[in-house]
Amino acid sequence: MKRIAIIGGGIIGLTATNYLDTDKFDITIFDDGLGQATKASAGIISPWLSKRRNKKWYQLAKDGTKFYQKLIEDFQLDETIYKKSGTLIIRPQKNLDDLFELAKERLVDAPEMGEIDLLNPNQTKEQLPLLKGMPSLKLSGGGRLDGLKYLEKMSQLASSKGIQIVNEKVSIEEIDGKLYILTKDKREEFDYLILTVGPHLKDILSNLGYETDIRPQKGQLLTFETNLKESNDWPVVVLDGEADLIPFSEGNILIGATHENDGGWDLTPTEDAYNFLTEYAKGFLDESKSVELLSSPFDFRVGTRAYTSDFAPFFAPLEDNEKIVAASGLGSSGLTTGPYMGYLIADYFNNGNWDTEKYQKPISNYIKKKNSD
Repeated sequence: MKRIAIIGGGIIGLTATNYLDTDKFDITIFDDGLGQATKASAGIISPWLSKRRNKKWYQLAKDGTKFYQKLIEDFQLDETIYKKSGTLIIRPQKNLDDLFELAKERLVDAPEMGEIDLLNPNQTKEQLPLLKGMPSLKLSGGGRLDGLKYLEKMSQLASSKGIQIVNEKVSIEEIDGKLYILTKDKREEFDYLILTVGPHLKDILSNLGYETDIRPQKGQLLTFETNLKESNDWPVVVLDGEADLIPFSEGNILIGATHENDGGWDLTPTEDAYNFLTEYAKGFLDESKSVELLSSPFDFRVGTRAYTSDFAPFFAPLEDNEKIVAASGLGSSGLTTGPYMGYLIADYFNNGNWDTEKYQKPISNYIKKKNSD
């Protein structure tokens, strides 16, 4: 039986792990858990009206959203993990009118978007009483994912299949064409490697003589524990600008997230992030509800995202070594694209299928052999 090691237990790594065929492969996953973007994330699965002009990314995000139905059925994800909640988009009325027309165009190729409705201020407030009365656009097919709970579920599933999970930082080396993983105690040989370590990919591939176009970005979000128990039935909200408002079940309401390019690898919660996110949200919240929400107990989630210089993700076998598959660069859309990427990577190993040109540029745009002197 061939041995596969997955390094990185985030949204791509754990999804791939659970889709790999355990009758074909002996699977081990390595993850030290520090700074992981998925664990710190909760987000909106609703990419259809994105301003991004990258058509390959949009195709990946659209198909990634469609894939959620299969993901839910395959792994019995309950509503505390993922729910099709509907999405409210807050913009000035003129912008909403334009988005409404764009939504109708894109609905043809993305029926998962569901019903599209322009809401007046009263209707918006009926949908989500936390908000001021403002016009909005509602997409019934939008959803929400709790990244932390998703990883907990997928870790439990992997363990139940007998997949070994090693919580340790590791490095890799290649000797005479053979691949090894080095832990603090031993060196183990594997037939294949799946590298899903976010921005750490730069360092881990450097050991094998590669240069990788990837950088870290710090992200912080706030999670409030409120008494607003009806929150499970509320839609998620794409606010006009930097942040989103994401109601979960049992009164848990999230605001976020920051995009701190100068934050690097730092995982310290900051008062600046709290002030930025709460002041920003106040501009959209009903005054009395704002006091109730923002006076509730809260906690930070802090993680490190990965970005490429062109802001596009990649996932593919290395061009000069197909035994190694690398994936990174998901940025802020990892919850939308990550599970589908993990599934496609698993399908590559299980069945030999690989047809992803419509989703990404060649991996050589991001990973190159270092020039030897």
